[in-house]
Amino acid sequence: MTTLVLAGHGTRSARGEETLAGLRDLVRGGRRGTRVEQAFLEISSPLLADVLPSLPGPVVVVPLLLAGGYHVHIDLPSVVAEARPDAVVAAPLGPHALLTSVLARRLSAAGLRAADSVILGAAGSSDPAALADVRAAARLLAVRLSRPVTAAFAATGSPSVAEALDRLRSGPAPRIALASYLLAPGFFQDRLEASGADLVAAPLGVDADLAALVWARFDQARLASVAPGGVRARPASVPAGPGQARQAPQGAGRPGSGGVRLAPVVPDADQTRRGSSLSSWTISSAASSRDGRESGPRRIS
Repeated sequence: MTTLVLAGHGTRSARGEETLAGLRDLVRGGRRGTRVEQAFLEISSPLLADVLPSLPGPVVVVPLLLAGGYHVHIDLPSVVAEARPDAVVAAPLGPHALLTSVLARRLSAAGLRAADSVILGAAGSSDPAALADVRAAARLLAVRLSRPVTAAFAATGSPSVAEALDRLRSGPAPRIALASYLLAPGFFQDRLEASGADLVAAPLGVDADLAALVWARFDQARLASVAPGGVRARPASVPAGPGQARQAPQGAGRPGSGGVRLAPVVPDADQTRRGSSLSSWTISSAASSRDGRESGPRRIS
């Protein structure tokens, strides 16, 4: 039996930890015959590096992360490479139409009106691909709400939430609503709530659609983890950003390399995606990449 491990970044917020525990319990209830564990990269406990070695049988790690970036592409694979190299790492949760549904419900609960302008507020990242993922999520939400949605960032990334608010204040909308592209309460949600927006939605939190998305990523990872004939898939090139040609790490996917398998993102029919959608590839040098990187993209929750 394959074990699902929910891998979060970690938080110092007690409310944030309670929310993630609630999401874990909801995911567990979705398939009672499958073992579900929760672990964290840092700060919160238990740590992913401690949980993975103790689990029997096949393991799929689903990142509780909404976009690509340092934690998805470097930090998480390096922990898995060291602690459980046979595990499969699923794609990050977003962007996805199920997240769009949750965002729309949170805005409605906060009191969104037809004439309001909308900002999608995320934590931010110094990885352009992660920022592109958030902008793709904003486009999905714009379609759902039938109005423009501006992606903005509480930390690293442009425009900042404050800059987006300033621009929209000069427009015709009577109010500005801020949708929270965060999983749980904590530092960044506090920043959004202190931004000065006319209304701020709750984070994604504990929701049946979010739990369903976790299981979708789990299933995609299991199906993509083994090539026909039971042989691990060879790595494909990583889609290039503007003006770049990014390839899979050298030596990744060679027989016996012990690399970490990353499952591909399977786009929805109604989803326009650009940024960190990766074909199935292997990071055999994730640990060395992590240790040798002087500064990496900051987290995005």
